[in-house]
Amino acid sequence: MAIAPILWTVWSALVVLTAALYIYRSSLTKNEEDQIFLDDSFNHIKSEQAAIVARVNKIQPLLKVALSLVGVATVCVLGYYVIDIFNQFK
Repeated sequence: MAIAPILWTVWSALVVLTAALYIYRSSLTKNEEDQIFLDDSFNHIKSEQAAIVARVNKIQPLLKVALSLVGVATVCVLGYYVIDIFNQFK
């Protein structure tokens, strides 16, 4: 069985997962304010912003792992084709 389709399938699944995490993170941060004034009357806004930051902070490690896995998978795919090119010229 050829390994190239398996490599491409794993790579594409990892890319889709990474894209989904980026989209989810951007949907979380669309309601995040860049600057808010935290007076006592704005406690509900402060708690909303803290909840958004907490969710984004949960996503960050997953996103870093997904990006690392995409990088490793990319190196594997490229390595496969470089080895294949060298084998063709032998």
